[in-house]
Amino acid sequence: MTVAVVVGYGSIGRRHVSLLQQLGCETSVVSRREIDDVQRYPSLEAALKAAKPDYVVVANETSAHGSTVREWAKLGYKGRLLIEKPLGDDFVLADPLPFSVAAVGYNLRFHPVMAELSRKLPGEKLLAMQVYCGQYLPDWRPGSDYRLSYSADPARGGGVLRDLSHELDYLLWLGGAWRRAAAIGGHFSPLEIRSDDCWTILLELERCPAASVQINYLDRPGRRQVVVNTAQHTFCADLIRATLTVDGKEQSFALERDAMYLAEHRAMLDGDTSRLCSLREGQQVMQLIAASERAARDRSWVSA
Repeated sequence: MTVAVVVGYGSIGRRHVSLLQQLGCETSVVSRREIDDVQRYPSLEAALKAAKPDYVVVANETSAHGSTVREWAKLGYKGRLLIEKPLGDDFVLADPLPFSVAAVGYNLRFHPVMAELSRKLPGEKLLAMQVYCGQYLPDWRPGSDYRLSYSADPARGGGVLRDLSHELDYLLWLGGAWRRAAAIGGHFSPLEIRSDDCWTILLELERCPAASVQINYLDRPGRRQVVVNTAQHTFCADLIRATLTVDGKEQSFALERDAMYLAEHRAMLDGDTSRLCSLREGQQVMQLIAASERAARDRSWVSA
């Protein structure tokens, strides 16, 4: 039986615990809070000594991801490691890390529509890509005050540019590395938050000469869509409706609520890295986030 440890027990940490238990893993948690329904350890060191995990999921606040990964490495943990997205501003790939498999939790790569789109695009000449994702922040976590969430607080790693960095990851995954970027973004709405809530980014990618991304905390109802024009076809992916339209012909996909997370965990447990986001790819997303912030601040193009 795989022994798993989840670091952090907020909403995403609780979800990971439940899913790992569904997959038959013996699962415990590292958290400062008292927890009644699952084995808890007060520190990474205590969890490593007592649980002896094969698989670790880092699901604490974004601002702590880098230090948490460094501590696991320092403690000598050598198993599988999944880090919730994004990596965090302080994450640096320097010395080789000791983990047998390490990945970033960009699970939209496992969305059935994105999986099908990724199968269709190789061999196509990409001309333009448009990514749009928005959802009204107060609707994200029913029953909780959005103003108190990490999303509202840039010091805790919040803000839409990091929260919805899924869109940046799959754009680079499909279109190749970014070459230059221009951006406008910030806090534009009446939402009572200290973080950014709206961004528009214009990009030149390795495989696509013109790409745009718009992400926000504003859309009511939420939208998550991708349009790709190639020399031969137009692809329209709707990730909420789970449809892929190719030249006007729509195909629907079954999408269960936890399917993407489960598929990602199975890939980690099987050591199948073909669809997982590597640490280097995750760091490229962080570099694009930093470039977008610089481009908006300086009102200029930023090159990779």
